[in-house]
Amino acid sequence: MNTIKKIGILGGTFDPPHLGHLKLATHFAKVLHLDELLLIPSGEPWQKGTGLTNAETRLQLTEAAGVDLARAFQYLGIPTQIGVDRLEIDRAGPSYAIDTAKALRERFGPNSSMTWLMGVDSLLNLPTWNSWDQLLNYVNFAVASRPHHALSLEMNPQIEVLLTLHQSINADALEKSPFGRIYLDNSLSIDLSSTHLRNQLKSSARSEIASEQIPAHALEIITNLGLYK
Repeated sequence: MNTIKKIGILGGTFDPPHLGHLKLATHFAKVLHLDELLLIPSGEPWQKGTGLTNAETRLQLTEAAGVDLARAFQYLGIPTQIGVDRLEIDRAGPSYAIDTAKALRERFGPNSSMTWLMGVDSLLNLPTWNSWDQLLNYVNFAVASRPHHALSLEMNPQIEVLLTLHQSINADALEKSPFGRIYLDNSLSIDLSSTHLRNQLKSSARSEIASEQIPAHALEIITNLGLYK
């Protein structure tokens, strides 16, 4: 019997990658029984403004975080394979999720289940993304709740319609669907703000904050390169 290959996609600036990213990845790897999880650092994150760490350094940090994530998976007995993909860094121009979704759909074929992992704040901001209304033609969404973001209070009509058409109550639906489903997960509530972490790292409590919130291998690179001071 042919089984559907299940791919998870976690994109972002990863400036820096932190334990929130790893918790999100670990949670959905288990819930969705992912065969493979791709960490994809953005090349030109067009919505983030200026002052970001250069793309190759962020890729290096993401690869380091991937090492820690692989060790966590091994310890927890999660069989998901982890990959760090540079396709957004190698692609010229702004890093649009729709371009990445199309490229990955072409790579993995029409029958693979591809799920974009995100926090609920990303879902709420989805209408600001380029060609956002086409994304579910290529991927599913798995959305984790976040502190201070009440979906029922902040949801605009466009997202309300999207959920009415595409929301699935159970995660199982995403495993069986190549694309077009949305699963909202309220069992995980984590903060995924790299911006907030960068600001914290400029404080006098830098070393304590870093060791508590940044994966060990990524932290080693940050320390060696003197980033975020």
